[in-house]
Amino acid sequence: MTVVFWLIVATMITMALLIVIIPLVKKQEIAVTDDTRQRNIQIARDRYAELKSNKAAGGISQTQYDEQVAELELALSDDLQAVESTLSANDPKQGRWLAYVLMIAIPLVSVSLYLTLGSYQAINRINEPQPTNTPDLSRDDINRMVAQLAAKMQAEPDNLEGWLMLGRSYKVLERYPEAVSALERAYKLADNKPEVLLPYAEALALANQGNWTGKPAELVNRALAIAPQSQPALWYAAVISAQQGDKKTAAGYLRQLAALLPNGSEDQQQIQALIADAENGAGATTPHTPQQSGVTGVSIDIEVSLSPEIKDQVQGNDTVFIYAQALDGPKMPLAIVKKQVSDLPIKITLSDADSVMPAMKLSQVKAVKLLARVSKSGSAMPQPGDLMGEIFPVNPESRGSRHIDINRRLE
Repeated sequence: MTVVFWLIVATMITMALLIVIIPLVKKQEIAVTDDTRQRNIQIARDRYAELKSNKAAGGISQTQYDEQVAELELALSDDLQAVESTLSANDPKQGRWLAYVLMIAIPLVSVSLYLTLGSYQAINRINEPQPTNTPDLSRDDINRMVAQLAAKMQAEPDNLEGWLMLGRSYKVLERYPEAVSALERAYKLADNKPEVLLPYAEALALANQGNWTGKPAELVNRALAIAPQSQPALWYAAVISAQQGDKKTAAGYLRQLAALLPNGSEDQQQIQALIADAENGAGATTPHTPQQSGVTGVSIDIEVSLSPEIKDQVQGNDTVFIYAQALDGPKMPLAIVKKQVSDLPIKITLSDADSVMPAMKLSQVKAVKLLARVSKSGSAMPQPGDLMGEIFPVNPESRGSRHIDINRRLE
């Protein structure tokens, strides 16, 4: 390894020397000739004649004439000096002494620096995994960044992208009423863009306990009319139809969505499973029950407890929501159970039987976030002051009990 390394070093130093030295020692043809001098002089003469003619015609005064002639003479002098400098600089004799110095200095300096600072063994470490020092952002950090963005938007009320970003940030933090307010501002700036209509519709639905009827459905239909092949619009339209009990229409939207996805992709397979589920239940008049298929029996055992540090902040009749969300995709609960603080600590099981919507179940996702939240108001939507605990990611098909410790306050 050492011999090969030094051969590589020698080759690279030789190449570097050739690149630097050849231009210094090579006899160059002088590009600037006497023609350059004559051209500059002729230009000056023409300009001088023009000034004389202009003065004679009364276009400029004697003072202006004298000033411009002086400037012309100075410019011509500079041009001629530049020509001489170029000729001198192209003299190959003047570069040879530098070439000789570099021939000696480059190898000496390169090898000396390597022996002092380098290590040929570093080549063997190129493919080793490098440690990452990216700091994790705490929830307080994220809240602070979102607050800064909100303050910025007050000074930039016409910034459409800013309002969209702020609305998405609030949704990630599950601050749905604030997400609605931010996205409403975006909607007022651009009420005919699907990329505005759909996030606004989702925020309205989330702020209304997952209910898509009314304005959310209207916004989705408008987005679908503008962009019939919008994948998010087709998905939301399917969700709305399923929520209304119209599984046949939901399956139709899902088929359109599946046709837009890469053939055989995981996303397409999941959508096709939803289509099968919707078609199996189409025409049923009874409430949805889990289908007897290969995905039945998916459940998650959860233990929920209250951290001792916050026990004095709750009362026994405060509502506790325990639920699962898809790690990717809509944040509406896939399954939810409602309890009270007086029931804690408690063991429960979330399954497809606890699904809020027929088209969105635990068995249809590969990873979820588990949450437990104490709500003083009893609202299913998170509010500032609620107490929260969460764990993620969780595979719904894996076995074993998960523990959620309610240990922080929503700000």
